[in-house]
Amino acid sequence: MLSVRAWLGRALLLPRAGAGLAASRRGSSSRDKDRSVTVSSSVPMPAGGKGSRPSSTPQRVPNRLIHEKSPYLLQHAYNPVDWYPWGQEAFDKARKENKPIFLSVGYSTCHWCHMMEEESFQNEEIGRLLSEDFVSVKVDREERPDVDKVYMTFVQATSSGGGWPMNVWLTPNLQPFVGGTYFPPEDGLTRVGFRTVLLRIREQWKQNKNALLENSQRVTTALLARSEISVGDRQLPPSAATMNSRCFQQLDEGYDEEYGGFAEAPKFPTPVILSFLFSYWLSHRLTQDGSRAQQMALHTLKMMANGGIRDHVGQGFHRYSTDRQWHVPHFEKMLYDQAQLAVAYSQAFQISGDEFYSDVAKDILQYVTRSLSHRSGGFYSAEDADSPPERGTRPKEGAYYVWTANEVQQLLPEPVLGATEPLTSGQLFMKHYGLTEAGNISSGQDPKGELQGQNVLTVRYSLELTAARFGLDVEGVRTLLNTGLEKLFQARKHRPKPHLDSKMLAAWNGLMVSGYAVTGAVLGQDRLINYATNGAKFLKRHMFDVASGRLMRTCYTGSGGTVEHSNPPCWGFLEDYAFVVRGLLDLYEASQESAWLEWALRLQDTQDRLFWDSQGGGYFCSEAELGAGLPLRLKDDQDGAEPSANSVSAHNLLRLHGFTGHKDWMDKCVCLLTAFSERMRRVPVALPEMVRALSAQQQTLKQIVICGDRQAKDTKALVQCVHSVYIPNKVLILADGDPSSFLSRQLPFLSTLRRLEDQATAYVCENQACSMPITDPCELRKLLHP
Repeated sequence: MLSVRAWLGRALLLPRAGAGLAASRRGSSSRDKDRSVTVSSSVPMPAGGKGSRPSSTPQRVPNRLIHEKSPYLLQHAYNPVDWYPWGQEAFDKARKENKPIFLSVGYSTCHWCHMMEEESFQNEEIGRLLSEDFVSVKVDREERPDVDKVYMTFVQATSSGGGWPMNVWLTPNLQPFVGGTYFPPEDGLTRVGFRTVLLRIREQWKQNKNALLENSQRVTTALLARSEISVGDRQLPPSAATMNSRCFQQLDEGYDEEYGGFAEAPKFPTPVILSFLFSYWLSHRLTQDGSRAQQMALHTLKMMANGGIRDHVGQGFHRYSTDRQWHVPHFEKMLYDQAQLAVAYSQAFQISGDEFYSDVAKDILQYVTRSLSHRSGGFYSAEDADSPPERGTRPKEGAYYVWTANEVQQLLPEPVLGATEPLTSGQLFMKHYGLTEAGNISSGQDPKGELQGQNVLTVRYSLELTAARFGLDVEGVRTLLNTGLEKLFQARKHRPKPHLDSKMLAAWNGLMVSGYAVTGAVLGQDRLINYATNGAKFLKRHMFDVASGRLMRTCYTGSGGTVEHSNPPCWGFLEDYAFVVRGLLDLYEASQESAWLEWALRLQDTQDRLFWDSQGGGYFCSEAELGAGLPLRLKDDQDGAEPSANSVSAHNLLRLHGFTGHKDWMDKCVCLLTAFSERMRRVPVALPEMVRALSAQQQTLKQIVICGDRQAKDTKALVQCVHSVYIPNKVLILADGDPSSFLSRQLPFLSTLRRLEDQATAYVCENQACSMPITDPCELRKLLHP
């Protein structure tokens, strides 16, 4: 049997442990996975451990997590575990008592986090082990992405994957030596139980502590070398044409021709990939590959929207599909998915003109407005996958969203007049959405048997085919189906709702501001732009410290809908700044209110001061002071469920250069892209958003200037023309003729552009040269989209 030292030594000699990550990055990132996978049991484990079952009596004595604001930490506040939040108190205790730290990281809507909490952390015996022999620390990964990233890097490097819950054992100096994801409470045929792991680590800490400390230092040193991202001796970033071609080819090889998407199962939405494909199409639209890229993205979006990953009753999208067909989802709903998918469907509408895509975008925002919005303008983080089927029963995954055939037939008993055979509304509904008497969820997709006899709605036929099947007209079928969906929606209101994570994150709120702003601009709907404006106002009012110019990472919903903060506040990370700056730039282009552009510039200055690596280039994920004590200070190098903050920052720097003409923004962008050169060259498909930024940097950015009064009809017509065309590599500038305005001071050439015959006038400028003046929106459209 291997010792801990031998195991750790072997882990350091396994470069292929990380090689599997490159392949998996195409469809997901570690952020996506909360599945039952024990990633890394790095301690020799005896078989046959036994322990008591979780206590059926609720534990009523709270631990210190009761004083936290995070919904996830509060879920653990009544565990019989002496939990600490991440902080100096826990670290001091570990050093003083010479105990290893048990770090458990998750988030409040994570299904397998709930499972481990119920099975292990509510277990009295396991609670005693954790409290007596370890210093146990709970972290909400959405509050502290820096802590999560550092130790997920360790877990992924020493095993075959990663996910949540993430459980890592640390030395008192915070260096990791064993890590994994979900552990069952007791030993099984193929898995080591959590109780056994704890007992073995306790034994090894007592007997071989020096060896553990030495090897944890070696692991940390190796991880530091592996994770370094730096300009080095490179002068310039790689060729955009080469990176574009390689990224497209890698996506093409993994594309699912039948159902869309880029993996077998599980299958993730990955908006960053769809965004890359649209950009690739635009620059290659006269080629076969360009047409192929467009088809891949549009088909994927259509199959997702028709699948069970979309909530057809209550709108919005679930986290991912457990199967290739987008049929049975993992049912949690995340804010960042809604934000990015609203943009993706809006862009699909720009490109195709098909209102199917714009309808989906509007549905997503309808869901966010109804279910994920704070009354003051901010946006909540997520809704859980699990909920009780009935009040007082144990929560089950998907219970809120699934239907039996009998439920649907009882809700929709009306006969359908004019059909070629006896037919009720329920039977028509079941045919169109693929419901069956036995349920449409296979046993393989329901390992715990919680969904037997249940159905997930998925569009099986077009409206035309359903209408033809029963001899009905298409509009009549559309009305019947919409009526059916509304009745199911009203009936679903009486079910116990999934848990709402009412924590508000600056980064995800920034993404949501973009979602509303871009969709509102593309569709010409001021109401949606107003939601984006209210979101930005919320960020400035509740998540921005005027004195220091810094963003706060989190705020929380208090009693009576008030907004509360932790004390001390959790300051923002790189992604908070990058995503908020992007949201503000999108909001400026949608609203032409220059105050948002001014704030974006100030936040970018703060981001540069707090996170820029002046030696190696690019941005660190966290402030140096905030991450003090962590063994690594990382730069995120993957566009996954969310884009990498460095990728988004590259785009922001390019746009800010276009808005201001300040050369230092462009210089920083080039330096950032150069620092990530090796990552892009090695696996460009892991960084599609950064490859897109690389292409934009090596092309010419369009400055589209509209000279006119913001409220005038002719100005609005030209602005709407610009928004109707898919032009990712541009900035839209309103020049109102005021020489003292913010933009006039930034870009002196604006004063040379005049309105033609007192009409709103557009100019398209590239390489410091502008087109002839244009007053007709149709002519402008031809120039923008030849």
